[in-house]
Amino acid sequence: MEPWRVLHTRYLLKRWWMNLRVDRVQLPDGTEIEEFHVVEYPDWACVVCLDREGHLVLVRQYRHGIGRTLLECPAGAVGPAEEPLAAAQRELLEETGYAAEEWIYLGRCAPEPSKHTNYAHLFVARGARPVQPPQLDHTEDLSVHRVPIEEAFRQAEDGDLAHGIHLTALFWARQRGLLE
Repeated sequence: MEPWRVLHTRYLLKRWWMNLRVDRVQLPDGTEIEEFHVVEYPDWACVVCLDREGHLVLVRQYRHGIGRTLLECPAGAVGPAEEPLAAAQRELLEETGYAAEEWIYLGRCAPEPSKHTNYAHLFVARGARPVQPPQLDHTEDLSVHRVPIEEAFRQAEDGDLAHGIHLTALFWARQRGLLE
C-alpha cells in the first residue's frame, strides 16, 4: 500500500505536550480528504514493575477522558532528548518512589496509529524496592499500590485496570514468562 500524499498542513493547536494538526491529503487513487486530523504526541514509556516479593507496583489515578479512577502501570511521556529506558526509570521513580535492579524491554506499540504519531515503549522492571517518596508533578494525584499478579489480571477483567497500553504491557510480560 502506498502512503497518502500530504497536500497541506495547518496546526490548530500547539502545546509543549501535544500538537493538533489538520492535513489535506490525497489517497493513492487520487481521492482527496480535505480535513484529516492528526495528534502529535511524544512517545510514552510504560513500566510493568515487580517488587522483590513478586507483587506488581501500580498506581491509581483519575482519568478525565473517561471520567474514572483507574489502576495503572507507572508511565509517562519520553522527554525530547530522553531515551525510552531513561524515561521509564524516571517515571517509575517519580510516580512510585521505586527503583529496580533489572530492566527488560518488551517492545513498542502504536497507541492509535490512524491519528496519533507516537509509540509506547513497554518495559518490565524486576527486583524493585522503594528508595524515596514519590515526587509528583503539581497536576498529579495518584496513590501507589502493591498488587498480587493474579489480582491485577482479575482487575483487568473487571475493568478497573483498563488502559490499553498498560494491558498490552502486562499481557506481553505474562506471555513471555517475565512475571514469575
